Amino acid sequence: MRLNIYTVLVLLLAHFSYAQVQMEVNPPENIKSIVFKGSTDDQFPVVPLGESVFLEFDDLLANEQDYYYKIVHCDYDWTPSSLLKSQYLNGLDNERIVDYENSYSTLQPYSNYQLTLPNENTGLKVSGNYVLEIYNSYNEIQFSRRFVVYEDQLTVGGVVKRSRDFSYLNEKQVVQFTINTNQVNLVDPKKEVKVAIIQNHQWPSIINNIPPQFILGSELVYKYDQETSFYGGNEYFNFDTKDLRAPSSSISHIELTDLYHHYLFTDYYRYDRPYTYYPDINGNFVVRTLQGDDSSREAEYSYIHFTLPYNEALGLNEVYVYGKYNNYDLSEENLMTYNKETGNMEAIIKMKQGFYNYKYVIKKDDGAIDMNTISGNYHFTENDYLILVYYRNFGDLYDSIIGVGSANSRTITN
Repeated sequence: MRLNIYTVLVLLLAHFSYAQVQMEVNPPENIKSIVFKGSTDDQFPVVPLGESVFLEFDDLLANEQDYYYKIVHCDYDWTPSSLLKSQYLNGLDNERIVDYENSYSTLQPYSNYQLTLPNENTGLKVSGNYVLEIYNSYNEIQFSRRFVVYEDQLTVGGVVKRSRDFSYLNEKQVVQFTINTNQVNLVDPKKEVKVAIIQNHQWPSIINNIPPQFILGSELVYKYDQETSFYGGNEYFNFDTKDLRAPSSSISHIELTDLYHHYLFTDYYRYDRPYTYYPDINGNFVVRTLQGDDSSREAEYSYIHFTLPYNEALGLNEVYVYGKYNNYDLSEENLMTYNKETGNMEAIIKMKQGFYNYKYVIKKDDGAIDMNTISGNYHFTENDYLILVYYRNFGDLYDSIIGVGSANSRTITN
């Protein structure tokens, strides 16, 4: 009897430890410029079943290390699904990434790695949430990224509205949408269908567990106000280093030591300024260079100098440079420090040549992230919204994704 109880406890512990939410793991300092996208989306892969996703990253150690990839299938809540690997994979994972080359003609040496899925060794059988994990030769995880594979079985129509809550009239945007289920035979839509809404392809922004407000025949209608609302934020700052030697409207001057140093003009606070539309790529970055034909392996790394005047609104809280270039991670490398001589908050970050969006965020003592005190918050701000529709029939072992919709606030209405 004791042995049986012990065995049960071990199995239960193993189950609960395995059923943890699969958060994205960010890489060590030697791995940079992670690009993970689909054929039509530059932020992160959201692709139909059968289409390709593409991963690229640099290792600044430049010693041609071996890296391996594994794939985890997840349910709606990003816990690993009950499927065996043979049920969601064609072929095998835990394969070595064989497409890599060293940089050439660069002051900063690095090895560039590239991976495409599906490939001759690995394919995907089912739709749903996935996590791609990258390991080194010691089976130590280096980083992981989420991606989404869907089947196009229904249509999703979305619009962005101005909030009707007078407390947030000038600050929030509301995503309203309908799901047409003509091709899917639903018995109990409120239990079989789940949705997730993501702002600017940033997983921390996700809103989920929203049931349909009402059902009209074959349409599920989501016309909430508060439940599907997001802060508008503001457009991102940006800079472009595609030409290593040319200052620009964002770069005040350039120096060359061991690497190039690009000094950005001092940024400013926008919370007390009128909203101004300025086209951005919603936090993303694009690697590019004028110094070669192959930006993946010829683009240079340089030190980018960020400067923000200290303001009483910051208090003693930590301030970070924030963008897709580091997967919106609040790491030590992106933490700004106070310069007593200039009275400014400053950060120096090594980044690959290209066009970058960034903003400044505050991390408070309680761990909360204040996204908009520095940049401001406006309902006019141009934002992208992604709507994912999950489906699980009675008896199914996993949550599939049967539809994807999108909306943009450029056409926001009252």
